[in-house]
Amino acid sequence: MWLKKSNTILATAFILFILWFGTEFILSPQTTAPGFGLPSWPSGDGDGFLIVKGIRDVVLALVLGVLLVTGHRRALGWVLLVEALAAYGDMATVLAHHGSVATALGVHCLTATLMVVNGLLILLETRKVAVAVRPATSAG
Repeated sequence: MWLKKSNTILATAFILFILWFGTEFILSPQTTAPGFGLPSWPSGDGDGFLIVKGIRDVVLALVLGVLLVTGHRRALGWVLLVEALAAYGDMATVLAHHGSVATALGVHCLTATLMVVNGLLILLETRKVAVAVRPATSAG
């Protein structure tokens, strides 16, 4: 019971965090962008690219939210594992473009790793226990 409750709290925190961060990128991309970790940002009409990142995050959060509120916990575990790839991708992007190592590891890598742990714990929580079936004996 405690595992399910802990997993639910952590998944809810991810959903709210990703939703908040994505919304910030949509509503205020230039203000939010420096926290991503890259050394420079698009100028001029570049805000559109930042808003795309925000929309991606909002959609990722909504997918997790739908699975959580509809009780599809096993699917939630798998989707957390898959969506962690987006955060690992963000980390790799920041590092590849000579951005902040602290942000790459302390924000993106940490978030991704916690998502993987949460996903694995949910899969553990929802695993089906195999029932040992004895082979039928023949009367002989």
